[in-house]
Amino acid sequence: MAKLQYYTGVVLESSAYSNIPCPLFYQSLTQYGSSMSREQLVVERARRAFQTGMSKPLKFRVHQLKNLHRFITERRKDIADAVKKDLNKTEHSTELFETLGLEGEIDVAVERLAEWAAPRPVEKSLLTILDEVYIQPEPLGVVLIIGAWNYPWAVTLQPLVAAIAAGNAAVVKPSEVSSHSAKVMEELLPLYLDKELYPVVCGGVSETQELLRQRFDHIFYTGNSTVGKLVMEAAARHLTPVTLELGGKSPCYIDKDVDLRVACRRITWGKFVNCGQTCIAPDYILCEPSIQNRVVEEIRKCITEFYTDDPKTFEDYGRIINQRHFQRVMSLLEGSTVAIGGDSDQSQCYIAPTVLKDVTGGSKVMQEEIFGPLLPIVTVSGVDEAIQFINEREKPLALYVFSPDNKLIRRVIAETSSGALVANDCLVHFTVSALPFGGVGNSGMGRYHSQHGFDQLSHLRACLIKKLNLEDANAMRYPPHTAKKLGWARFFLLKQVNLRRLRRMALLALFSAMAAFIVQRFLR
Repeated sequence: MAKLQYYTGVVLESSAYSNIPCPLFYQSLTQYGSSMSREQLVVERARRAFQTGMSKPLKFRVHQLKNLHRFITERRKDIADAVKKDLNKTEHSTELFETLGLEGEIDVAVERLAEWAAPRPVEKSLLTILDEVYIQPEPLGVVLIIGAWNYPWAVTLQPLVAAIAAGNAAVVKPSEVSSHSAKVMEELLPLYLDKELYPVVCGGVSETQELLRQRFDHIFYTGNSTVGKLVMEAAARHLTPVTLELGGKSPCYIDKDVDLRVACRRITWGKFVNCGQTCIAPDYILCEPSIQNRVVEEIRKCITEFYTDDPKTFEDYGRIINQRHFQRVMSLLEGSTVAIGGDSDQSQCYIAPTVLKDVTGGSKVMQEEIFGPLLPIVTVSGVDEAIQFINEREKPLALYVFSPDNKLIRRVIAETSSGALVANDCLVHFTVSALPFGGVGNSGMGRYHSQHGFDQLSHLRACLIKKLNLEDANAMRYPPHTAKKLGWARFFLLKQVNLRRLRRMALLALFSAMAAFIVQRFLR
């Protein structure tokens, strides 16, 4: 398998390239000197490859996307084994939550790439009615993708799908926390994708810092807001735009009139899948005191149904990623009343599905994103106080509301702000490729999925092509500027022309004339 020695220039250790030195490494070494870091060389090589224009043809992009799809299908077992070691997920869970969505994302990109990349006509003014006026998507250049550990394949490779589709080069930096997945990605992905355009760089904090010192044309980061601020600060030195997919405390309001059995079943699934380590998991519940105990009992039933009486021995219940995060999550229990669960085993990084009741806004568990299997319940007097509670805090990545009342749901939509709002379910908006996925405020900026990702990693270039004839029509803009010219300019510049509407009107007129002609003939 190709090792990262590919980037250090010693030899390639794959059957296809054994004992072949990396020529671009030596070329870079000769031109720039041996003082360049590995990360600098990788970025420089990606930029040189991009500048050749090889990533721009749609045929090349489709070929790379299909290779990425082939990587996922052919290496499914390697991916599942790595995720099992990192997060104790089963093979079926890995396919459901990691690779299935990736395959769908690639399929949509391959099918619709020509449409996305085509010129997009826009409305014209009377002054430009005879001109070509359109938006042309074009690649940004070299994109840095910094992945996360909680879904190490989905949140790292989905942005790569967008980067490839948009015609960019991309340096992929998987999270070192999910080390087994990172190693598999480093060793196997270069066997399927162009190694110069889409290199994988592994390493920890120092390697990431060195990457962030380089100039990129876009940085796509998935992780927490603390590191997100550092990424944005580093990007600002080069005026590099960023997409930050962060997180936050996603609230879940339960209306007292909802079917609690259904609501708690969906909330339990959304909260405890992947051991609570999901950026859009319900972080806490808001409900009236009168239904708190019923909510607890319904969730208790669902935990038993999903994970048996002993989740620790159930193969489909995950583990906290490492000891540091285990200790962080356990410390959040301080000062709270445990209604369900609370058991743990530090040697296995195991924390049972846990529900906390009578939690207040000042509780320790409410001061940061939990990112673990703890579900606090905060009681409120009703939807008014729930909306106030939500609005007093940072804007979340997702907001969930369970209610049979459509007016109440619409009110929550109108009076709050979040990356997404889902009514009567959890997490499922992530599976809809037509919906943009991203945060707002402290939960992130930018979006991706399907065309939203393509546009995010493209420059939407404004294009106007004017003919050299009809010069008299342009006289109004040339000096001297008179009141008469200003009047004509106001008419021609401010009058928007909707060509689609004009075409529809012309067709309607044509059909009307034809109908009138036919009627007249029959009446004779």
